Amino acid sequence: MPSIIPSYVYSLFAALIVGAIIVSSCSLSMVNIKNEAENQQLTNIDEYVATQSLTLLTHASENNQNTTQFLDIPSQIGNQIYWISIANDSSGAWVESGFGTTVNPSYPRLYIPAQIAASGAFISGSGRAFLQCYSENQTVTLTLTSK
Repeated sequence: MPSIIPSYVYSLFAALIVGAIIVSSCSLSMVNIKNEAENQQLTNIDEYVATQSLTLLTHASENNQNTTQFLDIPSQIGNQIYWISIANDSSGAWVESGFGTTVNPSYPRLYIPAQIAASGAFISGSGRAFLQCYSENQTVTLTLTSK
C-alpha cells in the first residue's frame, strides 16, 4: 500500500508542472498578441498622420494659404502613452512614432511623398494634436504641434 501513494503524489506533481507550462505559454501568447495589436494601431496612426499631411499640403499648394488641421487620434494605445514626430532631411519628409514619453528617432519611418520642411512632435495625453501648413518663400512647411 505505501507504494501506491507516492505514484499519486508524482502524478499530481507532474500535472501541476504541465498545467503551469500551459498557463504560462498561453499568457505569453496573449502578451504577444496584445503587443502586435498595439504596434499595428501605432502604424495606423502613422498612416493617418501622413494622409492628413498630404491632404493639408494639397490644399495649401492649391490655395496658397496657411491651414491648420486637428488630428483625431486616441490619447493612449492600450494603457500606453505614445509619441508621433514628423521630420525631414535632404531625401524627404517622414512620420515616425513610438511608445513612451521620450521622442527618439525610430524605424520604420513612413515617408511623405513631398519636398517640404517638416518638424514637430506630439506626445499623447498632452492635449490635442494639430498639423499646421504654411508656405513661405516658395517653401512649404508642415509642423506637428499640440494645444
